[in-house]
Amino acid sequence: MAKQTIAEQYVDLIARAGVRRVYGVVGDSLNPVVDAVRRHEAVEWVQVRHEEVAAFAAGAEAQLTGRLAACAGSCGPGNLHLINGLYDAHRSMAPVLALAAQIPSGQIGTGYFQETHPDRLFAECSHYSELISSPHQMPRVVQTAIQHAVGRRGVSVVALSGDTAGEHTPDAAPELTLPLDLPAIRPGDRELARLTELVDSAERVMVFCGRGVAGAHAEVMAFAEKVKAPVGHALRGKEHIQYDNPYDVGMSGLLGYGAAYEAMHEADLLLLLGTDFPYTEFLPRHVRTVQVDVQPERLGRRTQLDLAVWGDVGETLRCLTPAVREKQSRRFLDRMLERHVRALEGAVHAYTHDVEKQTPIHPEFVASVLDEEAAADAVFTVDTGMCCVWAARYLTPNGRRRILGSFVHGSMANALPQAIGAQFLDRGRQVVSLSGDGGFSMLMGDFLTLVQYGLPVKVVVFNNSSLGMVDLEMMVDGLPPHATSYPHTDYAAIATAAGARGIRVERPADVRGALREAFAHDGPALVDVVTDPAALAVPPKITAEQVSGFALSASRTVLSGGVGRMVHLARANLRNIPRP
Repeated sequence: MAKQTIAEQYVDLIARAGVRRVYGVVGDSLNPVVDAVRRHEAVEWVQVRHEEVAAFAAGAEAQLTGRLAACAGSCGPGNLHLINGLYDAHRSMAPVLALAAQIPSGQIGTGYFQETHPDRLFAECSHYSELISSPHQMPRVVQTAIQHAVGRRGVSVVALSGDTAGEHTPDAAPELTLPLDLPAIRPGDRELARLTELVDSAERVMVFCGRGVAGAHAEVMAFAEKVKAPVGHALRGKEHIQYDNPYDVGMSGLLGYGAAYEAMHEADLLLLLGTDFPYTEFLPRHVRTVQVDVQPERLGRRTQLDLAVWGDVGETLRCLTPAVREKQSRRFLDRMLERHVRALEGAVHAYTHDVEKQTPIHPEFVASVLDEEAAADAVFTVDTGMCCVWAARYLTPNGRRRILGSFVHGSMANALPQAIGAQFLDRGRQVVSLSGDGGFSMLMGDFLTLVQYGLPVKVVVFNNSSLGMVDLEMMVDGLPPHATSYPHTDYAAIATAAGARGIRVERPADVRGALREAFAHDGPALVDVVTDPAALAVPPKITAEQVSGFALSASRTVLSGGVGRMVHLARANLRNIPRP
């Protein structure tokens, strides 16, 4: 067998690790790698318009599958463009391998054209970032990078000069030994005994769930039933815990709704399950608190704990639930369910009265109709900002739908790039991008990627000609919004000119028909909905200072968005309360 070049061996190794496509923009320093991809049967090069999109797309693919995904950037500015998407992937625990091409190896350290040091630059947003400067480092460095990304769930970066990539490796690529599944980590007996004691001694237990409850829905429900606990969630926990949940009391945090905040503060024991909830101002200070997480570095870094439990949520509850005593009183649970319904009914009223006649179109109405019309297994990608609010309050999880966003990194313009990765993964699955006009216009060039590859992504642009969330932030601080508005733009016309289906919607009565038309179209489509820029949302609990600041600036602002079908689910849960 002829010796492989480093580029060929790199591509062979990532293929063995399950990578099926590399997202990137070609450049001379990447030429050996791009050519190796061209000649490899199992790996495809996906040509995007911006490397940031490449990283976001790879991160979305990795989040949906749990498997390794890959992206690449040419030397200097090319790979620097990857950094924002890689930060998002790393903070989302998405296993991504990034190739950062480097200037000619003999020129490193001389201030050469386009010189940067990617092995240093990407250190903060990766578990592993190394430069291959010699063929003798292959294949060990790449294998180590893959193992870090897959085993530790995050980003690895390999820097490689174009000339080095063309050299031959001394050794054949070995068979990879990869961790394919996350281990189930069981807490120690002492922690379990103490946790059992805390649960048994509490009268009012509340459970708050994050992304770490994925795959443990049944275990959380069984525990909640036994101890009669209301169950709330953070944004990233919504898709994993809200469906088929008769104990649901909504979401806490900046986008919160319902009774989750009250339940958390009125409990005498709070269980934080698989959440690294960052907003400490929403967490209670005088409630006994237990945190369960598979990553020990997260335990106690947001709030003072009475007990830190290092373990997988599902495994922990499988040990805990049989050990605790069943509670007989549902008084706390039922009171929180009733309060949850009242809170949702109050929020939904403003957006159920003659909403189909009002213009500009209420974005809440658009999100509600979208939720009804989208497929039962749709993948939604959600821009940061007000689109995140509407997704949090209107998209109904069912155990099959997925919701991706830049929920930890908080980047603008993530939705369209993530939709590209999700759609490449499965062309037959409905993928819908909820894009703000600010986010969409930031990386709008990659709408052409949808057209080029015939990806049937449906982009719904909430076009309010403003940066709505920034408007809100300024008003809360008592400042008049400034530099947040955009000229009115017809994005449907742009989509049509690009060769996709573009649909402009200016009347509420046309929303449902436009969405149905887009979903029926066999190819990329964009629905440009002109929405009300005055439709803003604030958290369920804000300070007096923030209210005062908001009042100084707001002359006509809706303070809380509706909650869509969640009010119906909450009413159904209320009907299930046992009556004497």
